[in-house]
Amino acid sequence: MNKFIFPILAVVLGFLLALASKKQKSWNTKLLLSFSGAFLLALTLFELLPEVYHHLEAKLTGLLIMSGILLQIILELFSKGAEHGHVHIHKNETVFPWLLFISLCIHSFLEGFSIHDHNDMVYGVLVHKIPIALIITLFLMQSQYSRMQIAAFLLVFALMTPLGTYVAHASNLTEQYVHAINAVVIGIFFHISTTILFESGDGHKFNLSKFISIILGVGIAYLI
Repeated sequence: MNKFIFPILAVVLGFLLALASKKQKSWNTKLLLSFSGAFLLALTLFELLPEVYHHLEAKLTGLLIMSGILLQIILELFSKGAEHGHVHIHKNETVFPWLLFISLCIHSFLEGFSIHDHNDMVYGVLVHKIPIALIITLFLMQSQYSRMQIAAFLLVFALMTPLGTYVAHASNLTEQYVHAINAVVIGIFFHISTTILFESGDGHKFNLSKFISIILGVGIAYLI
């Protein structure tokens, strides 16, 4: 049941942290993003990547991973990078951000496939979604959207990952198709996690706090 509950819990925790902070991204949020990016990347390397390469032909696997990277780039044309901590909503905006909403839902739905049969990946998705839900909630709260719109946005966003896991479980896809989808998801995770790690730094300056958070993310992922 954890693989269905934890993604929802992540959004709830992000929402509660946003209510507690009531301000835009702080250095603590940047550290949390760095940790989540390193943790998600490490779990992808330790859990998903070896299995996909074991079951699929190597060149096809590489092509599918590149397809996932390209898919995430396309999604970010509409989400403006919300999947890795960038949300651009004008404070006077009143029109519901449908493109942001749909792209985030597609991303979250595909995340759910990686959790099916990979119980440890739920922790990567959990840690990844907390800071993203926090940042999205902060920007939605600063907009002119109604509370009903914000609640609906966060509710559907929270449910999309468990829905993806359920579809992967209930659809009885062949093993080859499951691994193919996971290869695409690996590309998505690669793009998101590396973007987080690159963007959470201050230029090319060495940041000890960020370095420690990355080491912790990789270390904890290895020990799981």
